[in-house]
Amino acid sequence: MLAVYIILGILLFGAVVLVLWGISVYNSLITMRNNVDEGFSTMDVYLKKRYDLIPNLVETVKGYAKHESETFENVVKARNLAMGSTNMEEKMANEKALTKELKTFLNVVVEQYPTLKADQNFIDLQNSLTNIETEIANSRKYYNGAVKVYNVKREVFPSSIIANMYKFEKKPLFEVESSEERKAVKVQF
Repeated sequence: MLAVYIILGILLFGAVVLVLWGISVYNSLITMRNNVDEGFSTMDVYLKKRYDLIPNLVETVKGYAKHESETFENVVKARNLAMGSTNMEEKMANEKALTKELKTFLNVVVEQYPTLKADQNFIDLQNSLTNIETEIANSRKYYNGAVKVYNVKREVFPSSIIANMYKFEKKPLFEVESSEERKAVKVQF
């Protein structure tokens, strides 16, 4: 009879340990998922600052380049698409398009209108854009680091059991797809 109580005690202890482990894994997955969301939100703040800066940049340049309306429209359209994004994947895709259009805009306008480089308002805007781009890059690094930790935790055994039970979804990294996109937006003139 004593052996039965010992076996039951061992089984009960094992069950308690298993439940506590499951709670611990679940809570760590929640914490990591929240870190990913926080990282994306931080990046979103800097992206919003860039969205707010773009109309000022376009207006400043319009005075010098009145016939570049297609270039202006492409930047504004890409900005509006990025601002209107409703989920992470859509925001990431639209951000890539905006970065490409912004690079094109800056390269075309500065090459064709060298006097623009001396405009103090343009210089201030380019400095602001440089700072914002640095902040965006830093926040992308943080976001991608948080995503990596979260995705690894949800995919490795045995925590993958809890992740699958509670449907913790894989989060996307904020990556660039081509070597051209890896180059920073050039705003130094």
